[in-house]
Amino acid sequence: MPSPANIPLNFNRDRTQRQLNTRLEELLEKLRTNRPSEDPWPVRRAFEIASERHHDQFRASGDPYISHLLEVAHILADIRMDATTLAAALLHDVIEDTEFPVSRLEERFGGEVAQLVEGVTKISRLNMMAPEARQAENVRKMLLAMVQDVRVVMVKLADRLHNMRTLEFLEPP
Repeated sequence: MPSPANIPLNFNRDRTQRQLNTRLEELLEKLRTNRPSEDPWPVRRAFEIASERHHDQFRASGDPYISHLLEVAHILADIRMDATTLAAALLHDVIEDTEFPVSRLEERFGGEVAQLVEGVTKISRLNMMAPEARQAENVRKMLLAMVQDVRVVMVKLADRLHNMRTLEFLEPP
């Protein structure tokens, strides 16, 4: 029997890709069950673009970054969010972490997905502020986002929840 060191690298990549594809199919099944009239195409296409754009990024756990995006989308699917929100969840870091402009999101997914992703990106940028200003500005931005579309806040909260669920891979500080 081969030891892990003797297993070809493409074996692990293929296994990881199969696991990611399985999680995508589970996500699409949740969407079909919770919202049978919704078109799953935007979610599948968002997964493809997110996979392509984040292909060389990894989490502190060593998992591909796309696994985080899938888990954020699963959190939202579990509370029966719509396909537009699930697509935005899969794409929520594409503007911030890759060179993919919001205009291209709008071309490919329409204004609604683009606005959600842009809203999440704006909330994410709050971390760049000084700690004393961050809390008040965070509350202000969350309220403004909720006035425009509460789904922005839902995506951001799901993102934070998944990050908290995987804290064991980070250093204590």
